[in-house]
Amino acid sequence: MNIHAVAAIYKFEMARAWRTVMQSVISPVISTSLYFIVFGAAIGSRIQEVDGIAYGAFIVPGLIMLQLLTQSISNAAFGIYFPRFAGTIYEVLSAPVSAFEVVLGYVGAAATKSIILGLIILGTAMAFIDLPIAHPILMLVFLVLTAVTFALFGFIIGIWADGFEKLQLVPLLVVTPLAFLGGSFYSIDMLPPFWRDVSLANPVVYLISGFRWAFFESSDVSIVVSLTMTLVFMGLALAVISWIFKTGWRMKP
Repeated sequence: MNIHAVAAIYKFEMARAWRTVMQSVISPVISTSLYFIVFGAAIGSRIQEVDGIAYGAFIVPGLIMLQLLTQSISNAAFGIYFPRFAGTIYEVLSAPVSAFEVVLGYVGAAATKSIILGLIILGTAMAFIDLPIAHPILMLVFLVLTAVTFALFGFIIGIWADGFEKLQLVPLLVVTPLAFLGGSFYSIDMLPPFWRDVSLANPVVYLISGFRWAFFESSDVSIVVSLTMTLVFMGLALAVISWIFKTGWRMKP
């Protein structure tokens, strides 16, 4: 493996994040804090507990996952799209760097930025409420797996997009609604049986449910099912990326 090439891509992408720290870190933290204030204070005053968990604490894993999904996709999508837009993708394609190393550099940086953001949001939430973490190692495992998985999907979107507006199309119109309807702010067990069954077709349900179980040992879906589905999503993303590099689909500007 060409470690130097991977490190170069990784450092470049991380440096871009620090240059845009307002957009990359501060803005998501502020927006999450607003969600926490609105849902935690306004709705929390009416809904005291969900499954025996204080509502303010219950929504924290969902809020973290909401930002993790959108930021992982956006960071990775912009990271690979901009070289295509600027024409510098030819430097990457002509360099002695394998497809695996290219993906490792871009996806690794996008996932790292999202994980840091998730931990910042977690620390911010713990400053306001009592938030137990029953299984911290498992919580970190879900955090990393989810960030990497959706950074892989973001990489695919960055290859697919032919304009800046398409980079935000999937995060805004697909991922965010799925996160809101995936149990971020409520338990799907609170829904009527028909709508609960419909919710199980939402892939984000399994991510949020597994992540929440690591905090409270309580979730809508079995932790084994959640972990299995997360690995399935990652495998699907890797399969699509492998096909992209084999065919060269849309890799050039």
